[in-house]
Amino acid sequence: MWFACILVEPPAKSHRIYGLAPGDRAKSIVPPLPPPAKIPYKRPMTSAASRAAIYTGSFDPLTNGHLDVIRQGAGLFDRLVIAIGVHPGKKPVLSFEERAEIILGACAGLNSPCQFDVVSFKGLAVDAAREQRAGAIIRGLRDGADFDYEMQMAGMNSAMAPEVTTVFIPASSSVRHISGTLVRQIAALGGDITGFAPAQSVAALMRALKVDGNKK
Repeated sequence: MWFACILVEPPAKSHRIYGLAPGDRAKSIVPPLPPPAKIPYKRPMTSAASRAAIYTGSFDPLTNGHLDVIRQGAGLFDRLVIAIGVHPGKKPVLSFEERAEIILGACAGLNSPCQFDVVSFKGLAVDAAREQRAGAIIRGLRDGADFDYEMQMAGMNSAMAPEVTTVFIPASSSVRHISGTLVRQIAALGGDITGFAPAQSVAALMRALKVDGNKK
């Protein structure tokens, strides 16, 4: 007796490849991403400390070069602290009170929304910056010699206070040649310094030199 052998294949299984089955309509393999969350824009510098800067110096007297740095710095920060260095062993021509009054008067003439404060300090500039909650120290650059010196100072300050940044401000061409030391020397010799310093600064310096007997 013969038997016919009929091979019966099992029913074909449904094949799925990356989530698609035969006859299925194309679907996204990866579920759609949710819409991005709306993140409000914030300025990179938002804290009171990072939006404040300090500008240190003797300002004896305040010159047009100093005022140029202050003017440019006021355009970068919300608050600018002008810190007058006071050294016990060094007698300035103008007192701290005179210099503070001259600086505030000159800053008022800038018509800037920046807040200006004048303080005195005796120690390190970085310590004064921390005390005033200033996130930056601004320094004016007149030439290559200034750059070399200020770069070294910036490196030292960064090592002592990494949270305080040094911002270099190039001097405008019209005031690049002005030096406080030269202004004092010219005034002491009876020269005209009206083109080198604000009027109030010139008057105070000439008055002080006259009181001191035109000392040189």
